[in-house]
Amino acid sequence: MRPVIAIMGRPNVGKSTLFNRLTRSRNALVAGAPGLTRDRIYGAAIHRGRAYLAVDTGGLSDDPHGLGGLVTEQSLRAVQEADLVLFVVDAREGLTGRDESIAIRLRSLGRPIQVVVNKAEAIEDDSAIAEFHSLGLGQPVAVSSAHGHGMDTLLDLVFEALPRAEASVDEDGPHLPGIRIAVVGRPNVGKSTLVNRILGEERVLVYDQPGTTRDSVFAPFRRHQKDYVLIDTAGIRRRARISEAIEQFSVIKTLGAIERAHVVVLVIDATESVTEQDAALLGMIVNSGRGFVIAINKWDGLGPDQRARIQKEADRRLGFLDYAAIHTISALHGSGVGNLFASIDLAYASAFIDVPPATLTRIVEQAVALNPPPLIHGRRIKLRYAHLGGHNPPRILIHGNRGEHVPVSYRRYLERSIREALQLQGTPLCIEFRQGDNPFKGRHNPLTRRQTLKRKRLLRHVRSHV
Repeated sequence: MRPVIAIMGRPNVGKSTLFNRLTRSRNALVAGAPGLTRDRIYGAAIHRGRAYLAVDTGGLSDDPHGLGGLVTEQSLRAVQEADLVLFVVDAREGLTGRDESIAIRLRSLGRPIQVVVNKAEAIEDDSAIAEFHSLGLGQPVAVSSAHGHGMDTLLDLVFEALPRAEASVDEDGPHLPGIRIAVVGRPNVGKSTLVNRILGEERVLVYDQPGTTRDSVFAPFRRHQKDYVLIDTAGIRRRARISEAIEQFSVIKTLGAIERAHVVVLVIDATESVTEQDAALLGMIVNSGRGFVIAINKWDGLGPDQRARIQKEADRRLGFLDYAAIHTISALHGSGVGNLFASIDLAYASAFIDVPPATLTRIVEQAVALNPPPLIHGRRIKLRYAHLGGHNPPRILIHGNRGEHVPVSYRRYLERSIREALQLQGTPLCIEFRQGDNPFKGRHNPLTRRQTLKRKRLLRHVRSHV
């Protein structure tokens, strides 16, 4: 199992910048204002072939009540599950009373601690770390997380105290294993409550103020021997209501989370039915090509008449997405939440389906035989060969003649036929038409058709004179 490193410290010392540097990402929000990070943010990282998980936190707040108390609770949870804590301090501001009080609290939790003196790019290392020896937490390390200075020295020292773990690397670098599920929706529809219900713990903040979640929070977990990664995202409002620059960053990160996800769960508030913002967000998910599941939350608080009205409204506004699963749930009480995973797994399997070219070609031929494409200027559109061209969403390439003239209605017919034949659910389907015959047929023969005919004629002529 990968070791876990939690990043702690008072606000605005560069914890999120350090997290982004360690994970080589921009998963944590960074701006010139303290207190941006509120939830635990997980990121996979690797150093000299050794993999680990970094956890960004909001730090320890002076305010034990309200949102500050919840942020502190989340930070303490991160420390309790960590193998080592990076205690970040500010070289420019020097040692403060707040740093000393945090050090006392961290020491009482019994976890290995490494003091990281950040923002030391313009200060000699010895001068930067001198006063932080008084914390009594071992040898401090001077770094600049913004510029990357001192990171190798820091990580080399950290890994001396960490258990070894194998790296998990793909083309994009280290990653969290499992099906990535982005939970998206408007503010205050119950996204974080749903994430906490699935995880079985208070992993992300739930607060009676819309917009509490600003970062995209990655939370890995296992369910029935399968790996998943939940991505809780900031709620997306209408553009006219996005005033703070920080909230604009959150929208961008939500859209980025959709792009990084394998499956998206769109949470809709049952008490408000399907709004224009829900429809717009659903359009963005469909355009991204990601598989998705729709969860209508807060269903338990409605009467029979309200349920019938909302069901009718959902059928009217979402009827064109007949391939998507729609679940009614209560994230607060847990009813219906477990049923989401069957649809999530099916959407993932459909998005990454692997189909032989012969099977796809036969499906297209059968569809054309049942309902031939229309004539274009008196000439028939010919569709001869189909093969898979990509995943998430599945991309079907159909080769033939005059494919660019295929009407939208016939394209939808082919999509429906392929979807039904392959039993695809929960994922969009992309169909592209290409000119020409089977691109793989005769690929072993370097001669063109004209050269082949000429060769045959020559052979017949030679044989006739032998």
